[in-house]
Amino acid sequence: MSERKGVLLRLDPAVHDALARWAADELRSTNAQIEFLLRRTLAEAGRLPSQTRPMRRPGRPRGAGGGGGGEVTGGS
Repeated sequence: MSERKGVLLRLDPAVHDALARWAADELRSTNAQIEFLLRRTLAEAGRLPSQTRPMRRPGRPRGAGGGGGGEVTGGS
């Protein structure tokens, strides 16, 4: 797995709030939403490198542990 780069990003608070709301609507973290938007913009501009791995789909990964697998077991 390749290493991910950390970036310090300074945003206007109103822009951050708007991004956070948008991210929540799409079941993404704010960080994932920013990456999604950057990738989409790079692709539209024809600048997304071909070797870039696809992003994980939004939401909780299937089969992620932690209980609550959706099964209800008996009991009174």
